[in-house]
Parts: sequence; C-alpha cells; structure tokens
Amino acid sequence: MGGMDIMLFHSTYGLRPAVQDAAARLRAAGHTVVVPDLFEGRTFDTVEEGMAFRDEVGRDELLKRAVLAAAPYSDRGLVYAGFSFGGSVAQQLALADEKTRGLLLLHGTADIADDTAVDELPVQLHVADPDPFEPHDWLTAWYLRMRRAGADVEVHRYPGAGHLFTDPELADFDKEAAEQAWAAALAFLDSL
Repeated sequence: MGGMDIMLFHSTYGLRPAVQDAAARLRAAGHTVVVPDLFEGRTFDTVEEGMAFRDEVGRDELLKRAVLAAAPYSDRGLVYAGFSFGGSVAQQLALADEKTRGLLLLHGTADIADDTAVDELPVQLHVADPDPFEPHDWLTAWYLRMRRAGADVEVHRYPGAGHLFTDPELADFDKEAAEQAWAAALAFLDSL
C-alpha cells in the first residue's frame, strides 16, 4: 500500500516547529505531506494571541487560504489532518471534498452541517479528556452527527493530557499520550 497525500493544518499557534516535526514523522512513514501556512509566517506563544489573530484575519479568509492550498492536490484524494484549529479547518475541507480519503483530527473538531453526507469517510480523532475546547457534550453531539453524515469514526481520548498534548514545546505536552496518538494515527493512515 502506497503512502497517502496528506494536507496538514497548524493550530492557532501558527506553523511552529512541532507541526513541521509532525510532517517529518508522517513523511518518514512514507506519506507525502503538504503543510500550508494559513497565518503567512506569524506564530504565537499563547493560545490567546493566536485566537485573537485568527479572529482578526477571520475564519472565512483562513478557510479560503486552506481551500486554495489544497486545490492543487485535491484530485489525488487527500487525507486532511490538523491540530486544534487546524483540525476544524481540515474537517471542513474533508467534508466538502468528495475525493477525500480520510480525516485525521488532533485536538480539534468543527461543527457539521445537517445536510452533510459522506461515503464511509474514515475519521480518527485524538483528544484530551477532559479538553477545555472540546467538552464532552460537544464531542458526543459531534460523534453522532459525523456518524449520521456517513463517516466511519473512531475517537481516542487521553485522560489527564493537556489540550495540545502532541506539541513538545507547550505546557500541554504529554509524551506518553503523544506517542500513543502517533502510533494510532500512523496505523490509521496505513489502513486507508
């Protein structure tokens, strides 16, 4: 089985080293990875600064940048992936692209329109438990709506981990949870 073409989106911290490290990890496993910079070079030290910048640029503009970044590759059948805010971007693109091969969400989800329909789209979510940005009630509703849309969903929860637990530079980092998440994510990609 050949590697996947993966479009990997960064969190509201911007395109920080951890995102490039994640891309390198995926490439080492045989995948092709494109890592768009939706913030055009800006990175942030706190989630608050990143969210303020995200809101300043606007979600619509950021989504447009993401769509333009993915467009040259989408005919290949992409796996969309992302961290936190990048996960919400990845989800929106994946659900709108009929050639999507899979959706890998790390620390983030997005709302799902009622009329969304996919054909058994493989989806894997990795999320801290509890997660301040992804509360249990939200995740339950998200899971049910994803299933109703036709997605094949698996959720991996990491008790006691910080929100962005795969980023070694953040206080959220949890080495054990991160290694478990990457092992499951790589197995997921191999199954596509």
